[in-house]
Amino acid sequence: MIQRGGQVVIQMLEDVRQTTIRPLIEATIRPGTLVLTDEYTIYHRLPEWGFEHQTVCHHAGEYARDEDGDGFHEVHVNTMEGFWSLLRSWLRPHRGISQEHLPLYLGFFEFVHNAKNRGKGLMDSLLGLLLR
Repeated sequence: MIQRGGQVVIQMLEDVRQTTIRPLIEATIRPGTLVLTDEYTIYHRLPEWGFEHQTVCHHAGEYARDEDGDGFHEVHVNTMEGFWSLLRSWLRPHRGISQEHLPLYLGFFEFVHNAKNRGKGLMDSLLGLLLR
């Protein structure tokens, strides 16, 4: 999950079912928040769970939608898609990461993204976190 211009939360799930993802969504996203997703059925109950929900239909070739005609495509999941693309590019050189170690890689990538620092600046963020 990612907030546009904000933090990302990555968590490996045991499976991809509503009963598995609901607690993570409820712990991470404030009730009433507009959640944008693709049309995957796991998200269909978001309104029942107290969230506003809009989708884009990738299957129909829709990747962004301008809801009010102002030229700005308000409904899209491009922020998250871009994040996954960066993660895959970062993991690619490591070829064959074990499932045992994958959560560590994901946690580090989440930290780096949320720290919004690169290079030497990242070390200050990491030390600040460790020395709390």
